[in-house]
Amino acid sequence: MIMDEQTSALFQYLILVEPLGFLYGSAGRFLSPENLVGRSGSSFPPNAATVSGIFAAHYGNDAIQNLHLAGPFWGKTEEVNSQQNFYVPTPLTYLVKNGKLRHKLSWDDTKEGWFDEEGQAPTDKFDKGTWIAISDWKNPSKVKKEPWEFSPHLHPRLADDQRRVAIPKKTDQEEDEQDEQGSLFLENAVQMPSNTCLVYLSTHKLEPDWYRFGGEGHLVEVSCLGLNEQNKTLLNQSIIEKQFALITPAIWGSNRLSYREPIYLQKGCPKKYEQENPDSNNQFVWSLETLYTGRPNPFRYRLGNHNNSNPHQPKLLSRGRYAVPAGTVYVLKEPLNKAWQDWDESWFPKEGPSLKRWGCGLALPL
Repeated sequence: MIMDEQTSALFQYLILVEPLGFLYGSAGRFLSPENLVGRSGSSFPPNAATVSGIFAAHYGNDAIQNLHLAGPFWGKTEEVNSQQNFYVPTPLTYLVKNGKLRHKLSWDDTKEGWFDEEGQAPTDKFDKGTWIAISDWKNPSKVKKEPWEFSPHLHPRLADDQRRVAIPKKTDQEEDEQDEQGSLFLENAVQMPSNTCLVYLSTHKLEPDWYRFGGEGHLVEVSCLGLNEQNKTLLNQSIIEKQFALITPAIWGSNRLSYREPIYLQKGCPKKYEQENPDSNNQFVWSLETLYTGRPNPFRYRLGNHNNSNPHQPKLLSRGRYAVPAGTVYVLKEPLNKAWQDWDESWFPKEGPSLKRWGCGLALPL
């Protein structure tokens, strides 16, 4: 059982996912024939919960209760294998223009604003969705753009109870409505260059093999590397400074409300108090000075519950939440003095497993 290897949240391995063809890049409901918009509903790369599904399918759900994962990241396969260098989201205070790092913003207490090295507040439009090498985290000088491309594909819509193309109904009452549902759906497939791979951090080892990864049964080749000391040191350092950045999305709050920072979740806390006082200071864990963030991202995952008698039984859909995007920079009034793996699990919402299991809010000091 892999649970005997590691039971804390210390990351020990890199999980490399190399696609054998296309990967799945859709999120939410499939698009209808009347609304075939290529990038609508796209979501890539897959979050750590998808990798957790591979562990559960391979080892069984009971064997991975102490598993912790983090991601998604990506890298050049040869570079990851030889140097364990991969790319993480760029902190949002690093302003990128035309693929080049132009400004690094810092918080000014006296002026109460974000300013660059020359004391200016840039107002230009800057690139989004960039990545920096983990090896350059302390002093980044260049950035990378995501290497993958979306390639929408039309597929036949399958019948609800069996794996065959659905035939539109033609009864008298439904003949006029037969085209509303149609027999096609759109998949946002993703193509990655052959020399790149997705990268995830893990506390447990995954056996190298071919696995089905994400929706539509796409195949990937998975390999596993023991994390080197350089990356262990970086990931395990305490956030002793007042400023740090998220490298994975963060979900804070309760099962009902989403927050921009962790709160104290007390068992039996009245629902009415939580709804009437969403910004009550005595609920928050951190003494927050300010933060630099972007639009929240929808976050949802599925938990498998299939059995041998019905292997195609639908999976359980989690509660929909909003995540603070990766790259968000927090400025605290007091140093945190804790590395991510030492953060209290009660800071994270829990629905089945704690969301810390999937690397929620993994952060590094700036």
